[in-house]
Amino acid sequence: MIDAYEDPGTPDVRGGWRYLWWLVRCQPGRSVAGALLGSSWMVLLAATPYLMAKAIDEGLEPGDWPALAGWCFALFAVGSFNAWLSIMRHRTMTRVRMDANFRTVKVVVGQAVRLGAALSRRTGAGEVVTIGVGDVQTIAQALTVVGPGVGACVAYLTVAALLVSVSPVLATVVLLGIPAIVLLVGPFLSRLQGAETEYRNRQGVLTARIADLAGGLRVLNGLGGKGLVADAFHRDSQHLRTQGYRVGAVTSWVQALGVGLPTLFLATVTWLAARLAAQGDISVGELVAVYGYVAVLVGPVAFWVECGYQLSRGVVAARRVVRFLRLEPLEDTGTKDAPAEPSVLHDPDSGVSILPGRLTALTSAHPADSAAVLDRLARYTPSRATWGGVPLDEIRLPQIREHILLADHEADLFAGNLREVIAPQRGAGNCATSHDELAAALHAAVADDIAQGLPDGLDSQMDAQARNLSGGQRQRIRLVRALLANPEVLLAVEPTSALDAHTEALVAERLREARDGRTTAVTTTSPLVLDHADTVLYLVDGKLAATGTHQQLLTQEPGYRALVARDVEVMK
Repeated sequence: MIDAYEDPGTPDVRGGWRYLWWLVRCQPGRSVAGALLGSSWMVLLAATPYLMAKAIDEGLEPGDWPALAGWCFALFAVGSFNAWLSIMRHRTMTRVRMDANFRTVKVVVGQAVRLGAALSRRTGAGEVVTIGVGDVQTIAQALTVVGPGVGACVAYLTVAALLVSVSPVLATVVLLGIPAIVLLVGPFLSRLQGAETEYRNRQGVLTARIADLAGGLRVLNGLGGKGLVADAFHRDSQHLRTQGYRVGAVTSWVQALGVGLPTLFLATVTWLAARLAAQGDISVGELVAVYGYVAVLVGPVAFWVECGYQLSRGVVAARRVVRFLRLEPLEDTGTKDAPAEPSVLHDPDSGVSILPGRLTALTSAHPADSAAVLDRLARYTPSRATWGGVPLDEIRLPQIREHILLADHEADLFAGNLREVIAPQRGAGNCATSHDELAAALHAAVADDIAQGLPDGLDSQMDAQARNLSGGQRQRIRLVRALLANPEVLLAVEPTSALDAHTEALVAERLREARDGRTTAVTTTSPLVLDHADTVLYLVDGKLAATGTHQQLLTQEPGYRALVARDVEVMK
């Protein structure tokens, strides 16, 4: 099984089937062993009726007791050996499935790390969660075909060959009938893939809504919006349930036909064998053997149908994983260095220019528009933005990340003590930030009271995403972290949206002081923050509509005045 630190390899992302085949090829020895053990186990199941027929025809019927005892001993030996084979087969296939499980987890996690900050911009959190919770298990289960699936084929051919020695008619019926049954079940498997794909898509949407609801519950309660989101979740869950019924309906037909058709077919074979025995064409022992072969064939046919069902679901899950693995981070094609001195950041798509050394505020009736501008200026999305007249995509990406920091108001906060959460670390866990720098950043973000109110101060433990803090406290902690990074250019998305008016006014004042002389841009619609900005850029439909100070725009722009005054009628 794959080691925790082992390289999982390069997955084949050309399609769902190819991904499943890649998982098999990653463990060739174990896959071959599973196929051999599964085949041997099923073939020896078929050997039991053969030995029983010999015991009857050569021992019981002629009264040859030594021969009967010998064949009975052979039956006992084969049964015991087959029991051991069954244990080894199960162990091997468990290892095959676990390897596929862990290998898929590793490539998915590796891809998430590779995408980095681009992950949230390329796919939803619900999609990643659903892959980790459901798809990984489904893919692993699909590899059952490697063992029992191959074994079922070998056992089927073996039984057919044994039946030839009993009756060519019976052998012909078995050889032609079983494939016909599989073909009858095939269309239902195709329908299952379609229904399963739709179900899987809706499941990802619902999981994302659960994550959004859980993450923003406090805010929703405060705004009175919990009921609206709950209603949307209720509608989505009803749609998912309806689609789940569709999947269940197709699955029930697959399973019913998988049991019913083989049973009817094998009953027909048994009836033919009984007729042949009554006519004297086959012996009593051979009749018993045919009964045994028929019972053995139920296993391979059931495995075929089950493997088809698991493969159908596994391919759907593999396609989702492949789609995720195909996502690419923003390509780094830059060859130029960043400007040697503070320079203008310009976004041609919106007309926005961020002047160096100034506090600039972007405001819009649609916060997503202003946030998209900062995404382009930080080169997290493709754009024609320039820095000092040089296109951002021509500048080396590591240098952009070194000089320009995009501080998202929903940025991740990892578990650990508060000092580790907000301050960069260097070797042996030592903090790379001095006590004075840390105190200054806490003061600028009005977060001193957070550290003072915790039991162990900065050494207090934080939950993942700092869930043991309020929404406003988390927002100030994120701002502390951004200030401690001390970038040349700080682009902050809604840094005060969860704060009360008094705290927000203090943060706006202290942020201006802390970043004095350095390039800073924030997105906001709060007049408390806008009043402290050197320049306010007013966007309409993502385009720059007006530029000036907060007071100038209040006087000159009715739309701006309505926006910051929260006058919905005027804005319309």
